[in-house]
Amino acid sequence: MIIFWIICALMLAIAMLFIVLPLWRGNIKNNAVQRDGANLEIFRDQIAEMDADLRNGLLTQEMYEQGKRELQTRLLDEVGEVQSTAAVRNPLKLLALVLSVLLPVVAVGVYWNVGNRHAVLPQESSASTESFGIVRSASALKALEEKVAAQPDDANGLFQLARSYSEVERFADAAQAFDKLTQLVPNEAQLWADYADVLAMASDRSLLGKPTELLNKALELNPVNFKALALSGSAAMDRGDYAAAVRHWEKLLQALPKDDENAKIIEGGIQQARAFMAQKNGGKPPVKAQRATGEAQTQTAKNGTEGITGTVVLSASLKAQANPDDTLFVLVRAAQGPKMPLAIVRKQVKDLPLKFTLDDSTAMSAEMKMSNFDQVVVIARISKSGNAMTQPGDLQGMSGTIKPGTKGLKINIDQVLP
Repeated sequence: MIIFWIICALMLAIAMLFIVLPLWRGNIKNNAVQRDGANLEIFRDQIAEMDADLRNGLLTQEMYEQGKRELQTRLLDEVGEVQSTAAVRNPLKLLALVLSVLLPVVAVGVYWNVGNRHAVLPQESSASTESFGIVRSASALKALEEKVAAQPDDANGLFQLARSYSEVERFADAAQAFDKLTQLVPNEAQLWADYADVLAMASDRSLLGKPTELLNKALELNPVNFKALALSGSAAMDRGDYAAAVRHWEKLLQALPKDDENAKIIEGGIQQARAFMAQKNGGKPPVKAQRATGEAQTQTAKNGTEGITGTVVLSASLKAQANPDDTLFVLVRAAQGPKMPLAIVRKQVKDLPLKFTLDDSTAMSAEMKMSNFDQVVVIARISKSGNAMTQPGDLQGMSGTIKPGTKGLKINIDQVLP
């Protein structure tokens, strides 16, 4: 706060230099010297005329002396007026003094009444200073819990608590908070979708059963809710309803720009769902899907649940761009075909360097396991938004094409996504 006011004072002083200093140095245009010169010229001309009249006998000596005395008296009077005017203080300097006092007072007064005096204060990670922000520290989370307990009907507090529980992976507690929240705010589709998401995470990542019911409720309220459509497609894949997965993801795809990277992920999921649907019906999968499945099906038994192990590190050149509490995703996806994550681990930047294991136990869908593919790519991404889908500004590193079961992989996060 002190630094802020010092900077403000310096900026105000610089601004005043451009206004007050020119006024202080300025002078009022004074014609006193020119007027004195004109008066002397007139005096000389009149004396010369009187001298000529005296020589020509037009004036007596007495009249000449009297006229000369009158001219001298008048000249002295005019010079005295000029000196009196010159003695008056320069009004520009007076204006400079007034502005040097008035400007700082007005500037501070306007900021105090119009500006946000609390914006420069250190932001505490506590329930008292955040309306919807996520808190992670144990003390801040405890304070938020106490606040919600004291005000159980505060929807904002419940929402913040639910998000905070989810961020620290207390998914069962997050589900309970969303349950209470949806009772207070029953007509918000996004809350039902978030509820389904954390409930699935608390249930071994399964979207079957109640999470599916919650997603259906979300889609009743908003048929094009992004998260509800994405998760509903995954739930349909889990229960083998590939046609439903295609319907949900196609509707989701229509809502995304064609150049959106997430659109490519959804397209890959649709291709995979159609491939499984064709196999289920006894037909052959589409040509594109064959590249994704092809020999992968023959490798399933051999690969089994072999996991990929390795270490993720952050490049020294990007450390300044990452905060300790930023979300870190380590995921594996097929090298060809669908780009949806086959397995994923969620941590934080403060966990780096991170030793990871990715296998079928971390799969996002029962139908899309890492062991179904013989060539995969591992990606490590730091997300500022906490969203698993890529965003501009995310930091990322990735491996080359590898096989499931690869051990000792090292991934360096060394690029910023455009």
